[in-house]
Amino acid sequence: MQTSAVPDLAHTRPRPVHWLATATAMAAVVAAAGLLQPEAATASQSAPGAGPARVAAAPDASNATYPLECRGRGVKPVVVKNGSGDLDGDGRPETVAVVRCASGIGTPPSGVYVLTGPGRVVATLVDPADGLSVSDFAVREGAVSATLLGYSSPDVPRCCPDKQEKVKWQWQGGKFARAVQSDARSM
Repeated sequence: MQTSAVPDLAHTRPRPVHWLATATAMAAVVAAAGLLQPEAATASQSAPGAGPARVAAAPDASNATYPLECRGRGVKPVVVKNGSGDLDGDGRPETVAVVRCASGIGTPPSGVYVLTGPGRVVATLVDPADGLSVSDFAVREGAVSATLLGYSSPDVPRCCPDKQEKVKWQWQGGKFARAVQSDARSM
């Protein structure tokens, strides 16, 4: 065995600074791997040769034009609540929006509208002309549910609805069918 004519090399003996540099480099690699993830997996199948299936985004309720006329200068419709889901089973989500005119006092009537595509109103579930307000609104499992609040007579102050009805809408036979979840009652 021959002895080396070159003195011991410094890099053959690791020092704490070498371990620190290695740990820092490994942490950077792990962090980068965490940030760069593949696309989420889906359970749907696509035709052979077709690219990955894309799910359409639900329409944006704030960008739609609603068939609601608000009285007063500068008073515009306001989206109070909204939810999205595939209501008609076509694989594309619809958005349901509860809309009313902005008001400083009282309880203005609400409209409930179904949107599809680029914010196009395709159905009216509650017409503001009915004078109803909406609470407990939800879109779940292909159905829309809400509690409708109304008035028993024109003498009841518009701030204080005295009637309540829990309803649900589902797509049946090419249209939204309304079902009462509980009997209408006075409050």
